[in-house]
Amino acid sequence: MKPAPFTYHRARSTEDAARLLAELGDEAKLLAGGQSLIAMMNYRLARPRHLVDIGSLPASEGLTGFRRGPDGLRIGALTTHHAVETADEARLGAGFAVLRDAMGWVGHLPIRTRGTVGGSIAHGDSTAEWCVLAVLLGAHIVAQGPRGTRTITAGDFFHGFFSTALEPDELITELVFPRPAPHAALTEFAERKGDFGIVVAAVDLDVEDGAVRGGRVALGGVAPAPVRVPEAEEALARGGSDDVLFAACAEAAAAAIDPPGDGNGSARYRRVLTRRLVLQACEEAMSR
Repeated sequence: MKPAPFTYHRARSTEDAARLLAELGDEAKLLAGGQSLIAMMNYRLARPRHLVDIGSLPASEGLTGFRRGPDGLRIGALTTHHAVETADEARLGAGFAVLRDAMGWVGHLPIRTRGTVGGSIAHGDSTAEWCVLAVLLGAHIVAQGPRGTRTITAGDFFHGFFSTALEPDELITELVFPRPAPHAALTEFAERKGDFGIVVAAVDLDVEDGAVRGGRVALGGVAPAPVRVPEAEEALARGGSDDVLFAACAEAAAAAIDPPGDGNGSARYRRVLTRRLVLQACEEAMSR
């Protein structure tokens, strides 16, 4: 398959990219790693008339790498999945190992070496690991456009199927995780390694003196956008032995969702997966 005809533009700076997006309007798309966009163009599912390439912006633009400070961990939008996957604690900071470990679920190695953090967030796939992690950990998405810079919380960013709060003339510059999550884990199920997850489950436990006091649960693949599951979080806050607590959390998560049925599985199948994956994520999170 080949994409429909388009005009290629190479941005020289973040401001230049924002200017091009404003000038070209809805017919333009940003190109970073291209791991989602190019495939969609080849299948004619996306037909942008203009591509604005930001993949070669200089390091001085600050869109790659990690920065730690009082406001948390900042990850540049052009940072690749593989860069996160291979980052040690000295670069990520204590309590962010879940980000590194989750990258093993992202496609195959060639995809991880080209695909970017910002691209995944902007694409807004409900099964994307970065989208689920952003919702789970309350990340902030920083976007820049002609009107300046704004910060959007992950809970307000994802609107539905591949739909986000990002304006057509804005680009994501960084993702901010405001706090560490030392007892967090993400897991998923796909029919083949590297395929899109059918269900993705992530858990962030609040642990005090070796006991679970509460936590957060996020799911992908069960709704148009990645979602938190308050019913499962309430189950975690009730206390009790780990085995009983985690089983109750998993059961509550499966009961609370109304997942779609499609060629990858029925709604019932997704509930079964949710129950198993939430339980597994709880156990992995507690073992950290």
